[in-house]
Amino acid sequence: MANKLYERVAKQLAGQIDEGLYRPGDRLPGVRRLARQFEVSISTIVQAQRLLEDDGLIEARPRSGYYVRVPFWPQPEPPGISRPTVRPVPVTGQELVLRLVQTANEPDCVQLGAAVPSPEFLPARPIQRALSAAARAGGDRLATYQFPPGSPELRRQIARRMLEAGCRVSPDDIVITSGCQEALILALRAVAKKGDVVAIESPSFYGLLQAIESLGMRALEIPTDPATGISVEALELALDKWPVKACVLTANFSNPLGSIMPPDKKQALVALLASHEIPLIEDDIYGDLGFEGERPQALRAYDETGGVIYCASFSKTLSPGLRVGWMLPGRWQEQIEYLKYVTSLAAPTLSQLAVADFLHHGGYDRHLRQVRSAYARQVTLMTRAVSKYFPEGTRVTQPRGGFVIWVELPKAVDALSLCQQALEQRISIAPGTIFSASGKYRNCIRLNCAQPWNDVLDRALMTVGRMADAMR
Repeated sequence: MANKLYERVAKQLAGQIDEGLYRPGDRLPGVRRLARQFEVSISTIVQAQRLLEDDGLIEARPRSGYYVRVPFWPQPEPPGISRPTVRPVPVTGQELVLRLVQTANEPDCVQLGAAVPSPEFLPARPIQRALSAAARAGGDRLATYQFPPGSPELRRQIARRMLEAGCRVSPDDIVITSGCQEALILALRAVAKKGDVVAIESPSFYGLLQAIESLGMRALEIPTDPATGISVEALELALDKWPVKACVLTANFSNPLGSIMPPDKKQALVALLASHEIPLIEDDIYGDLGFEGERPQALRAYDETGGVIYCASFSKTLSPGLRVGWMLPGRWQEQIEYLKYVTSLAAPTLSQLAVADFLHHGGYDRHLRQVRSAYARQVTLMTRAVSKYFPEGTRVTQPRGGFVIWVELPKAVDALSLCQQALEQRISIAPGTIFSASGKYRNCIRLNCAQPWNDVLDRALMTVGRMADAMR
């Protein structure tokens, strides 16, 4: 029985947490606000918070306050290293991707499929202010194209940011693109042609597979570890056997695995490809979204020969609608500037100026500090829900950045059928087969964690888990 005043306050707060007034990951109101709410002294609130912390219901975060702790669930085992058939194949069967991305615009559908952040995690109002400021200050530039290489102001800001990724570059080394997808396609067109073999991770981002398919190239899937990325040893064997013309991968928080390559492995990979004179196309779109510590270095930081083409964008951090990406083309600079011009003339002028303004005034760094911790909480909550609701034997990746998780279900579960059943319940998930050129990963799905946690999301995961369990 709670006899002391602070014990009674703690009991009431615990009840509010149990009722869902404060959810896992939520920040509790400050001590002054709670003191007014319960009509007690600040010292009483402090004692109540310490009691709840001792009971494991809340946790203190430095200079941030108290947060509701995520309930403990056993951490699921991660999937093992992938075992694709290492031979070049044409990419087919990507039609399902169009249906997947179309559901991202359907407001009544729970969006767990496409890797598109919910607007709640994006700095909509600051971006609106930056767009307004750019519109006012843009003058005649708004009526003209920002032809390749793109806005000088934006390229200067990006060059400064690239220092955090270990890359000392000049603004003249940068080409602005209409998103990262265009950057990847331009890079592939610059270094390979129809029928050529491109080495990729397995599983791999379906947008890359679509790019390879659209260009008539062939994909060579390389075994990949969910924690440390592509197998350099397996890649070396493949290079000795097949006429690889390019290698495309994501070293920092890959999609869909969330893997991050250790520094020594990055260095070995870059050196291996340089020794074979094979271009390396790096997709670093998630590089800014690490959950803790310093930003990991890009593969480009280890490049001594100009053989790495670096690609990234602001679609996952600021807004996919801005369509602003960039490249470091290396020794293919002139060719890629020309390809950009004949493909789409230029990236949107207003978007370029707005992003440059946002970076210049520090808005990007402030936003990153918030969204990194938010995505870390979302990944934790989603993983716990999968552990709670999905069939026994389910395996889940443990990413240290980004906002997607890869779920390996029991062998009997058909992920494509599961995806179709889920869509009938207005739940979008991504089946594993679209992440493979050869139709592998039939019992796997990818989940987008960049959705606000609420009862609807919890019920959606419970529904998908029950559907999967019924297939065993």
